[in-house]
Amino acid sequence: MRRDKINYYLDIAEATLERSTCLRRRFGAVIVNHDEVVATGYNGAPRGRKNCCDLGYCEREKRQVPRGERYELCRSVHAEANAIISASRKDMIGATLFLVGKERDGGYMKNATSCAMCKRMVINAGIQEVYVRDDHDQYHKIDVDDWIENDDSLACVYGY
Repeated sequence: MRRDKINYYLDIAEATLERSTCLRRRFGAVIVNHDEVVATGYNGAPRGRKNCCDLGYCEREKRQVPRGERYELCRSVHAEANAIISASRKDMIGATLFLVGKERDGGYMKNATSCAMCKRMVINAGIQEVYVRDDHDQYHKIDVDDWIENDDSLACVYGY
């Protein structure tokens, strides 16, 4: 049976996360516009810096920092950010971002979404919608306008 298009792009995002260098959680992102892949990204340290997988530890995990907090301690650039900085804005206006996250044990992230910083970048990039994988075949859709209208930064909501 032929794979539906949304899962096809989520499969590409999932393959992309295999390049992740994070010890805590691995994410892969794909930006698609008019059925063309514009950019991909995965979470890992900035170019030239050592990755957590090379160092053998995660600073946030070492300090037991809860999910979604104290990103300044994280060595990684997030998958969405890496995809966005690899594309021109004109190619992202009206685009769709596909996101897959996996836990250390290989299981899919439950109720995954972009962090507050990545939400801001997605909004400014002009991306219209985000699909996030829940399991191998299931996903949920986020309308980026909801992130604009329901500004979680005003409510001091943490996490992703």
